[in-house]
Amino acid sequence: MTEHPESRARWTDIFVRRPVVSVVLSLAMLLIGVRAATTLPVIQYPVIESASLEINTFYSGSSAETVRGFITEPIERVASSIPGVNYVESTTTAGRSLVKVWLKLNEDSTDALAELNTRLSQIRFELPEGAEDPAIEIVRADSPYASFYLAMSIPEGETSSSITDLMQRDVLPRLTSLPNVQNAINSGIRPAMRIWVDTARMAALDVSTSDIQNALRQNNVISTLGRSQNSLQRINLVTNTEAKTPEDFANILLRADGNVDIRLGDIAQVIAGSEEQTQLSRHTMLDVVFIGIYPAPGANEIAVADALYAEVDAINETLREDLEFFIAFDVTRYMRTSLKEIFITLGETIFLVGFVVVALMGSLRTAIVPLLTIPISLLGAMAAMSLMGFSLNLLTILAIVLSVGLVVDDAIVVVENVARNLRQGMTRREAALRSSRRLLAPIIAMTLTLAVVYAPIGLLSGLTGVLFKEFAFTLAIAVLISGLVALTLSPIMSAWVCPSHGEETRTTRWVNRRFDITANRYARIVDFSIRFRWQLIFTGIFFSLLTGPLYLLSLKELAPVEDQSGVTVIADAAPEAAIEDTYKGMNQAVKTMGSFEGATEIWQMIMPSASYGGQDFTDPGDRSQSIQDMLFSMYGALQEIPSLSVFPVADSDLPSPGQFDVEVAIASSDDAQTMLPYAQALVRAAKESGLFLFADTDLRVDLVEARINFNKQRLADLNMSLDDVARQVGLLNSEAYITRYDDRGRAYRVIPKVAQSERDSPDAILDFPIRTLTGELIPLGAIATLERTTSPRALTRFQQKNAFKIFGGVIPGTTKEQGLSFIEKKAAEILPSNYILDYTGESRELRSEGNTLLGVLLAAMALVFFVLAIQFNSFRDPLIILLGSIPLALFAALSITFVNLTTVNIYSQVGLITLAGLVAKNAILIVEFANQAQREGLDKIAAIRAASVGRLRPVLMTTGATVLGHLPLTLVTGAGAEARNSIGFILVVGMLIGTFFTLVLLPAIYAVLASDHRYDEEGAKSGQPEPMIEGSANLS
Repeated sequence: MTEHPESRARWTDIFVRRPVVSVVLSLAMLLIGVRAATTLPVIQYPVIESASLEINTFYSGSSAETVRGFITEPIERVASSIPGVNYVESTTTAGRSLVKVWLKLNEDSTDALAELNTRLSQIRFELPEGAEDPAIEIVRADSPYASFYLAMSIPEGETSSSITDLMQRDVLPRLTSLPNVQNAINSGIRPAMRIWVDTARMAALDVSTSDIQNALRQNNVISTLGRSQNSLQRINLVTNTEAKTPEDFANILLRADGNVDIRLGDIAQVIAGSEEQTQLSRHTMLDVVFIGIYPAPGANEIAVADALYAEVDAINETLREDLEFFIAFDVTRYMRTSLKEIFITLGETIFLVGFVVVALMGSLRTAIVPLLTIPISLLGAMAAMSLMGFSLNLLTILAIVLSVGLVVDDAIVVVENVARNLRQGMTRREAALRSSRRLLAPIIAMTLTLAVVYAPIGLLSGLTGVLFKEFAFTLAIAVLISGLVALTLSPIMSAWVCPSHGEETRTTRWVNRRFDITANRYARIVDFSIRFRWQLIFTGIFFSLLTGPLYLLSLKELAPVEDQSGVTVIADAAPEAAIEDTYKGMNQAVKTMGSFEGATEIWQMIMPSASYGGQDFTDPGDRSQSIQDMLFSMYGALQEIPSLSVFPVADSDLPSPGQFDVEVAIASSDDAQTMLPYAQALVRAAKESGLFLFADTDLRVDLVEARINFNKQRLADLNMSLDDVARQVGLLNSEAYITRYDDRGRAYRVIPKVAQSERDSPDAILDFPIRTLTGELIPLGAIATLERTTSPRALTRFQQKNAFKIFGGVIPGTTKEQGLSFIEKKAAEILPSNYILDYTGESRELRSEGNTLLGVLLAAMALVFFVLAIQFNSFRDPLIILLGSIPLALFAALSITFVNLTTVNIYSQVGLITLAGLVAKNAILIVEFANQAQREGLDKIAAIRAASVGRLRPVLMTTGATVLGHLPLTLVTGAGAEARNSIGFILVVGMLIGTFFTLVLLPAIYAVLASDHRYDEEGAKSGQPEPMIEGSANLS
């Protein structure tokens, strides 16, 4: 007689014979996990190495066309050639070039910055004289805003520049010294020495712009005179060559005319003021100066927030009574609420899993075994997370919640098997040994199956891979640890806590009887399945084929729409609008947004022709309407503001560089006037579609300009060049600075400019005095005329081609995928063939990531197949397992997306991948035991019948734990609920229906496809098989 496989010694025997080993291992994991849990950083999302390089170049006084040709295009050319670039876009306006270089995910921005600096230095000679050096800034691409905005109020009698200077000197150093604060940016207006020139007095005193320029440069210098030194001492020599006060500048000598000195103060008013106010900051209706705080990547943002709150309180104690310093925006407010909700869900999950385990075991003592697996697995996973450099974020905590319903499965299988062995009269050690040996192969197979389904996610690139790598590995590690616990600690613990034969409590016996009755009834279903196996298989094939149409007809989006208790407000004004007029329009916008339920405060950045801000709301549970429900009303109310076009946009559901639901870029070689009709046609089609709350384009040819047309013949008569005239005019009509001055250790600009009263109308420039080569002063009108023209607000380029963007917000109930697909369809109909459609913002992520996880699901199934093939040493058995479980479970889950209980998004697709591993575990258990039954002498029909009936109880128990464990995800509300609902619906419904299909269909498939294992090398060729359940010998 061949040795029975369960009598062979296994490596797991040591944990039964020496139980202290398994206890010590478990305690070690618990202690290490507790330590790791207290040190893991807490952030909203996993660290995303996502950045853009913004290259700002100023060329004051130049037209947009000139700046584009001489500055933007050369910079684009070299920027596109650096490694790791995703795409390059640019915006050119009069006097300014902004080139944005978007890097691919996980590209090192420091290396890219160094490479870009090198390339720019090589083309510096190509840039025109008078252009400032390009200024490069690294900007986080996953969020357009800082994580925190700290604000200081501007009291009456103070100016924005004075508060800016105060914050720069006294506040900013304290904030940047806080741990894990990477950068702090002062958004205020910097002080400047303003020289307001009176052109009439210039003409009367025969002063030219070059006289002013030369005098400022020659009479405000930093002199280094060295030092005096002898054998006893060294003394530094300093001088007063610098002008520091308005009086110093006003006394600068322009020219001595006989006995009369003409000084700067004679032709100008000199004041200590500020640079041009192109931006105002406000918190609700309070004028403030903001400091944006950017935490270091991977830093604990909640800890940073706590440090900021403490530091703000400390700073307030040192300020004057009329100053108030406070935190106007805190990204962790939503994060804290989400974490609170998800920890509540975790508690509910643990309670429900504990309840179902106790109920199905019929004994609290017996339930201790699988319940102990939860803390060991979760804390062990946290220890591994700390070792791998992961963080506690919304996704890894969601993984921990999901794992609660998964890690008990293996322990349930063990404790059920040990209890059954004890009921058959075995001793406690014998029951533990028999179970650990018999379950070694199926537990390894089940654990590896569920763990490896996440491996393809962890290997993904792109946004999905970055976001879900930590999620996938956290789940996989928790499952692997639970499998290890099931093989080491669970057998001997089960033997300790489970009652011996005849010692069961009344409740335990009652539960056992119920399962015996259920098993006997299920045996008839198995008989039916085997008898009508071909009919059932063809029925299964039919429903499996329906998964394709169900997937194609389901709504798709990158992520489910979340109520994040915030709305971004984007305002657009007329191109010629003054900042004062936009300020008044934003007053109305603030009042309008404040009238909606739950509105609290709103921060704003106000600029002349565009503004933006963030309106905060109370938590979703404190409102009767969600943000999405209010968006339509918000848009309608905001359209009543006459001076502004205001768009309310719900905060992005994922870390994204985009601002709108749909954003596409359309590039061509045509100029703006040629592209304009196509842009307008696409916007019109979007508005008429009924899918968009609003739609617009950034291509607008409505900027009124005053063009100065020079009389070249007259210039030739005067022997003057265009360059000379342009320099004289531009010097005092732009924000170009001549020199700098020192104010208490800080350098600020000196800016001469024509007084505001002389710039109220473009026609006033014709009176500007121009000096000829003969020294005569003539008005500009003598050599030029003024012509009003209309031009684009900005010249936009994408991937080094002229371009325009179409953007919009979809109406509630419409997915971003639907909106984007509509724009793509209309673009194909409207645009010429040489126009190229590309994507930016979240639309780019949707197109590159939208179906990524569908391929991951197929890869995961293939990986599971290969792992099972190795484990079973067979290709048939893995095929039986996968065919008998996964297709119909996917059909059940996709039925949920088809009826719009959720959408096909990255969360629901992760749910589908998890579901595939879960339902396969049930099939593995049944097939493994059926194969063992064959090796013990049963034919395959009797074997699958005995295994199905015998394994019914652990299958039902693990399914019950999984379903009830994930049920809170389907019921949760509040911050972050939509993502959890999405994955919860897939798992609960898919697991319920998928398990039913597995129990019914798997016996039929096994009966058709299984090999004959009765004469396997491991099998016993004689002897009676161990009954799978009490009375199962009668069933077979």
